[in-house]
Amino acid sequence: MPVLNIPNLSEDVHQRLRERAERNHRSMEAEARTILTDVLLTDRKPSHSLEQVREIIEAHYGDQKPTGVVDEFIAERRREAERE
Repeated sequence: MPVLNIPNLSEDVHQRLRERAERNHRSMEAEARTILTDVLLTDRKPSHSLEQVREIIEAHYGDQKPTGVVDEFIAERRREAERE
């Protein structure tokens, strides 16, 4: 099986990889394999056009669309980043 060594990896990237691996209960090597596999082997083309997404949202929510979702999401991500 091929082996990949990554010299000159910054301390910041190394630390973030370590933290991400811990969160996902994996070794750093397993986490790196997962990240590389996800990025390189996943078809990154959008599965829906913007209009299709709007139609799905309209069909699902109708007149009762949620509000403030983006602001709540951003606030949640900021809280998570503060903990890291």
